[in-house]
Amino acid sequence: MKANEVRNLNEKELAQKLDDLKTELFNLRFQLAAGQLENPMRIRQVRRDIARVKTIMRERELDINTQ
Repeated sequence: MKANEVRNLNEKELAQKLDDLKTELFNLRFQLAAGQLENPMRIRQVRRDIARVKTIMRERELDINTQ
């Protein structure tokens, strides 16, 4: 997921995307503990996507507060 793709989402879609990514990260960690994870790099990718979404949410929050 690219930052431009995330910026095109509205607030509700961002919140939903964040929830989906957190759920996916939980499931990946569970698979890692159980020894069933096929691609361990996916955890890193999901963590970065979560950070990307949170950053854009925070940027929007600051823009609203400064106006």
